[in-house]
Amino acid sequence: MGDAFDEECDYLFKCVLIGDSGVGKSNLLSRFSKDEFRLDSKPTIGVEIAYRKIKIKHKLIKAQIWGTAGQERFRAITSSYYRGALGAMLVFDITRRATFVSLRKWLHELREFGNEDLVVILVGSKTDLEQSREVEKEEGKVYAETEGLCFMETSAFKNLNVEEAFLEMITKIHDITSQKTLEAKMNGTKLSVANGKEIHIGDDEVTATKQSNCCTN
Repeated sequence: MGDAFDEECDYLFKCVLIGDSGVGKSNLLSRFSKDEFRLDSKPTIGVEIAYRKIKIKHKLIKAQIWGTAGQERFRAITSSYYRGALGAMLVFDITRRATFVSLRKWLHELREFGNEDLVVILVGSKTDLEQSREVEKEEGKVYAETEGLCFMETSAFKNLNVEEAFLEMITKIHDITSQKTLEAKMNGTKLSVANGKEIHIGDDEVTATKQSNCCTN
C-alpha cells in the first residue's frame, strides 16, 4: 500500500487471535473482516492477517487482526507476533473443555510476550452448538473475572456477538491510547504508541456506536 494513502486514518491497532487449533479463530476473523463464514475452514498455517476500518469517537482506526495458528508446533513462531500487539482475543470452544483448560497456558504466554497494557477479551465460540456445550457460560464469566478479562460468547456461524467482541477490544485500546496521548500532552512529551500511525484502507467504514456490553453476552 502506497505512502500516498497513509494520511487519512489516525491509528493502526494490531490485535491477535489466540487459542487452541480448531476453536474457530479463522471464522471469527473472516466474519469480522469480510462478513463470511467458511464451513470448510482449514487449520491456519502460521499466521493470517485481515483488516477493518472503524470510526471510534471521531478517530478513524485501521484494525490489523492477526490470526495465529493454535497448533503446538507453531507456538514458537507465533509468539513473536505478540510484539507490538495492543489487543488480544483469547478464544476457546464451548463444546471442547480441553480448549478451556488450555486458556491458562495461552494467558501465560500473552503476559510473557505481550504489552503490559494489552487489552484481552475472552471469547467462548460456537454458541450455535449449544446442545454440545461442555463449558458453561458461568464458568467463562468466573474465569474472566478472576483474571481481569472481559468475556463474551459468540457464534461466527450465526454471526452472534462477533462484531461486538471485536469492537469492545478496539474501543478499549482506543481509550487507553487516548489517555496516554492526553497524559503525554500534559507532560509535554511525545507519545510513542506501538502501531500508532496514520494509515488508510479502502474497506467500507463502520462506526462503533454500540455501548459496551462486555461480560454480559
